[in-house]
Amino acid sequence: MSLRNVAARQYQAIVNRAASAGTASSTASEGWIATARKALGMSAAGLARRLGVTRSSVSQAERAELSGGVTIKYMQQAAEAMGCRFVYMIVPVEGRIESVIQAQARKKAQALVARAGDHMSMEAQALSDEQLREEVDRLATELAFAMPADLWNDT
Repeated sequence: MSLRNVAARQYQAIVNRAASAGTASSTASEGWIATARKALGMSAAGLARRLGVTRSSVSQAERAELSGGVTIKYMQQAAEAMGCRFVYMIVPVEGRIESVIQAQARKKAQALVARAGDHMSMEAQALSDEQLREEVDRLATELAFAMPADLWNDT
């Protein structure tokens, strides 16, 4: 296994742990700043004092968070000011990260096998449906394991 693949497997483990924690959520209905602040019983003015900003700046950041306009840096600072930590993740929609890789490998394998099948049928060497399925399965497994640099290129 190449160094690139070892590193990829380590990153996959990190993403899988984050996804399995079940704590990732897109946003709280009032945003995470306001939700955490209120859960702590902290006023916007109190958070503003801890951040060294105005109360209106905190209110503006809370509104900006809801529209996706708050910075990661501000989220980290606000979390620290509230004695919390900010968690920022990208995790698979469902399951493990390997499922995303396998789905892409299958998609690429199907495209490659279809293209090769077209050429073979022009030469009267077409494979049966069963042989095509087996080749897609074999190639998808190979692609998912090797993770070539062009895996994510549309074919």
